[in-house]
Amino acid sequence: MRFGWRRCLERWERLLTQPNRHRAAAVSASWPRTAASVPVRGEIGHSSLGDLSLGSASVASQRIWAPWRLPYVKDASKDAEQGCIFCAKPADDDDEANLIVHRGDRCFVILNLFPYTNGHLMIAPYEHLATLAELDADTVAEMMRLTQRAMSVLEDRYEPHGYNVGFNQGRVAGAGVEHHIHMHVVPRWGGDTNFMPVLADTRVMPQTLEDSYATLKGSLD
Repeated sequence: MRFGWRRCLERWERLLTQPNRHRAAAVSASWPRTAASVPVRGEIGHSSLGDLSLGSASVASQRIWAPWRLPYVKDASKDAEQGCIFCAKPADDDDEANLIVHRGDRCFVILNLFPYTNGHLMIAPYEHLATLAELDADTVAEMMRLTQRAMSVLEDRYEPHGYNVGFNQGRVAGAGVEHHIHMHVVPRWGGDTNFMPVLADTRVMPQTLEDSYATLKGSLD
């Protein structure tokens, strides 16, 4: 099987081993030219590259098909409160299908359907509120207790090297569901950000969501 990222990596490795004055020509020569190519022209001040035309570089000639991301892509363009996943999923009577690994009195813990890494959890209140300031003290306290518990369980089951923990409040801050506040708990490992996201805009997930659910279900009780 041929992988576009492997070809791309090999090209850039060859490019970086060449002297600066040859790199622009190497970029132009290494990429196939097509009718759909995007013209690129570079001028870098008085450097050794000078005013060199880099020719036409084909863009995204290799594809990894991921049809399961279509619902996310469609929802990402919406900016409305209807169809809130943090309201709909706990209301449904199927925790396994909805990836809910724990239900508390005021909050629940759910696996992210589009995780940054394996074990990416979210803690959300049942109440549909958009900001942290709107939550009452008891709900905030339970969210923090569940966050601590989630990190303890992830430490035991996955042995990560570190964590990203926090809120994305508001669309401009990166919130995918901006009208329902939720806490992210993301386990991290050295090397989990490698050339795949950089060169291919693709993350490699070694564990399926079903296996992650089986690993974490009931562990926060």
